[in-house]
Amino acid sequence: MLLKKLIFKSRLFGAIRIKNRFHQLSNCQHLNLRKSNNITINQTISNRRTVPIVVKRCVSVFSDAATYNPQATHQHTEADNVGMQRMTDEEVLFHVLSEGDPPGVPIDKLISEINSFGLRLTDPRLSELRTNIETYRSSNVSSVLLCDDFIHAIKDNITILTNAFEKKLAIPDFQEFCYQMERLYNSCRNEGGGKVATYIPILAQADTQKWGVSVCTISGQRFSIGDVSDTFTIQSCSKPLLYALASTLYGSEKVHEYIGQEPSGRNFNDICLDLNSKPHNPMINAGAIAVVSLLKRELSGNANARFDTLHSIMKKLAGGEFVGFSQTTYDSEYSANSRNFALGYYMQEYKCFPPYTNLNETLQLYFKMCSMEVNCESLSVMASTLANGGICPLTGEKILTTASVRDTLSLMLSCGLYDYSGQFAFNVGLPGKSAVSGAIILVIPKLCGIVIWSPPLDQLGNSVRGIKFCQQLVGTFAFHVFDDLAKHVSKKMDPKLPKYKTQANLVVRLLFAAANGDISAFRRYFLSGVDMSISDYDGRTALHLSAAEGHEELVRFLLEKCRVPHSPRDRWGHTPVDEAERFGHTAVYELLSEWVSKQKEDVS
Repeated sequence: MLLKKLIFKSRLFGAIRIKNRFHQLSNCQHLNLRKSNNITINQTISNRRTVPIVVKRCVSVFSDAATYNPQATHQHTEADNVGMQRMTDEEVLFHVLSEGDPPGVPIDKLISEINSFGLRLTDPRLSELRTNIETYRSSNVSSVLLCDDFIHAIKDNITILTNAFEKKLAIPDFQEFCYQMERLYNSCRNEGGGKVATYIPILAQADTQKWGVSVCTISGQRFSIGDVSDTFTIQSCSKPLLYALASTLYGSEKVHEYIGQEPSGRNFNDICLDLNSKPHNPMINAGAIAVVSLLKRELSGNANARFDTLHSIMKKLAGGEFVGFSQTTYDSEYSANSRNFALGYYMQEYKCFPPYTNLNETLQLYFKMCSMEVNCESLSVMASTLANGGICPLTGEKILTTASVRDTLSLMLSCGLYDYSGQFAFNVGLPGKSAVSGAIILVIPKLCGIVIWSPPLDQLGNSVRGIKFCQQLVGTFAFHVFDDLAKHVSKKMDPKLPKYKTQANLVVRLLFAAANGDISAFRRYFLSGVDMSISDYDGRTALHLSAAEGHEELVRFLLEKCRVPHSPRDRWGHTPVDEAERFGHTAVYELLSEWVSKQKEDVS
């Protein structure tokens, strides 16, 4: 029995280690560059011994047809390995990207490869590369970088480029992610219904056909589709950002002296307070006005300087991308916002502001913050800064504290979508915030920020297309905050994992369940549509393992319910029948033999 266990573990883990390493080469659509040093992998061979083999840890190709060839790998000489060891990361990258004679890297090809990972040459982190390429183009007729020019161009940005080519960014298979996002965008394009907001006159002029989606990951990968460059006012999407900033500057305890943390169950602009005579939370008008009253009080009396300071911080949250101001919207809001003035005076009566607060100045500042202009792309960077714990992914600057971001995301999850917040938390399960301009910001912690913009609103004040998109998003990707609880049976995609890793993990779970005879797990896998005949690198299937371990009930389940092939051969030529016979499981051997004979009779 001990020998049998050791054989199983050797096969399973040795094969999986090799499989994982070489899937990185065979399944990628773009270069998957490994570090230039060698690796030693334990390979299990037919006589059950585990032996080290040296694999050159360096290259792949850009062809979708790239596959792992063990014979070709073993042909690498020691001289090849030593040569690769002596290469710098820049040289290895040149070696793989170069073409022609003399070898060189076309600039357009380099840019195309960078873009395929979701990175843009306008990214502040790639400013040196952008400058070097512009300089080279201005002084050279050729558009091909020879080795020295290539190394000079990329040397200052080699870390981020290496991470991209090694698929170590937040979303490794970014092209597949983009394909799915484009599919979701198109499926929601014709979603009808809803009306634009009219209580602020300027918003009534919004174009109902506008529809845009932007994504920014915590690695700075970007995806945008639709009307993503059109500007709109940030409105209530500023509320979580202002709350996070106030908590960063003054601490959560100080901020919550004036604001509660509970969903109100009332309209976002209702004139009401909680049982402690505070605004219910910072995601409704009353709470946001209280937050604004706390911000940059040292500049009180100078309204323009106060706004300019906050506006510059918002621009930092966006990584320097577009954050403007709409004077027309501000004038429209100020002239048509008697309700917010009434709310302000009501709050002042109950001492909801710090002492000596100038209410008129506070309301003016609040209207100005709501009148900032953004587009889908710049707002997605702001959302990604929240996803990244307060660090802007494009600049690396820490703007908000981790604690303030945690509190902000908690309130966005429970209070971010007006009176739809509870249903949104249940159905979508992500921190979000909507605005009457038609925007919704979504935060997937430690992964990305997403902005959806479409002006027509439902009766609760949320974008009709936006809500539909959010629902389809979590139906496609494992983004719901509790999706991890069902990941063993979920068909949802997890973009955080490369394709090869997702498949390898499934194989490992399936084979462990087979070795342990866990038939309840197999019932779950079967009902969720998992292919029960998948094998590891050695060709070992669940039927092999369950036969070798003598799990008769599981073998019967795999044959009768799952209809798996009854005689698959592993790399040593063994079938499940062979395994049952070798390890003395008579009942399983007879079951399999009878099944094989029956299948042959049915065929004949």
